Amino acid sequence: MTEPLVPPGETPPVEGSTAEAHEERPDGGIWEHPRIWTWIILIGAAIFAGYFVARAVSMM
Repeated sequence: MTEPLVPPGETPPVEGSTAEAHEERPDGGIWEHPRIWTWIILIGAAIFAGYFVARAVSMM
């Protein structure tokens, strides 16, 4: 037997849970933990600045 066609814009009948839908929290992706990224950026900036400080000190 074939299933009857459902007109566009209407939800077809289905079997399954009768629980109400809940809104899911959006996925934060790479920004899920901003403190980690802040520390990575700060450590990288300190290393980058330290390179130039070391160069300046070695030229004295």
